Amino acid sequence: MTTILVTGGTGTLGRRLSERLRADGHEVRVLSRHSRPYAVDLREGTGLAAALAGVDTVVHCATTPRGGDEQAARHLIEAARSAGVRHLAYISIVGVDRVPLGYYRTKLAVEGLIEESGLGWTVLRTTQFHDLVLRFLQDSAKLPVMLLPAQVADQPIEVAEVADRLAELATGAPAGRVPDMGGPEVRTLPELARSYLRASGRRRPVVNLRLPGKAYRGFRAGGHLTPERAVGEVTFEQFLAGRFPARD
Repeated sequence: MTTILVTGGTGTLGRRLSERLRADGHEVRVLSRHSRPYAVDLREGTGLAAALAGVDTVVHCATTPRGGDEQAARHLIEAARSAGVRHLAYISIVGVDRVPLGYYRTKLAVEGLIEESGLGWTVLRTTQFHDLVLRFLQDSAKLPVMLLPAQVADQPIEVAEVADRLAELATGAPAGRVPDMGGPEVRTLPELARSYLRASGRRRPVVNLRLPGKAYRGFRAGGHLTPERAVGEVTFEQFLAGRFPARD
């Protein structure tokens, strides 16, 4: 069995991935800003040499829309090369090359850094996790009216399924850019919102808004979707049933 370091290992995906890898018998090092003994701020890069000593594979899940992902990736790649890491796997997002959103551009830039790193690498792009869609809808429901971007759909996927696929990739040979992974259904935002409202027992009118900007046009055109790769199995309604058990 191999020693695998997971960056962002306390996050939504990283936690499930770490559990899956440990269940399969691998030694897992969880790297995050607050996880001992490998508390590392990737943007600073300090402590990476010790964290990577003896590591065979790195799975890079750490990310933030607040900025710094490229700097973090540079530090990680440099330290991984010095440590003789065999395989660097990265989780990205479907549409980073099609939707001109700042965060997506950053994810695409990190993909490029990994591809040019000289390390063995694998990149998996997925659609949005159920958890993220739920947080978006919960935030929208804080207002008396749910305001949603008009003519935008989504294809949410179960994070546990992504963790299983990423674990499979991480423990295999470097595979380059692998096929995208999308949720089982493409659904409009109003459909998803109404499913959330029914499951949570809340009542809100749903209003569609047209928004300005190239990023919105990219989402409206479906640049973040991959209907031809609808390989996920858990639907949004099944996910909601687990979060909001039926009440008598």
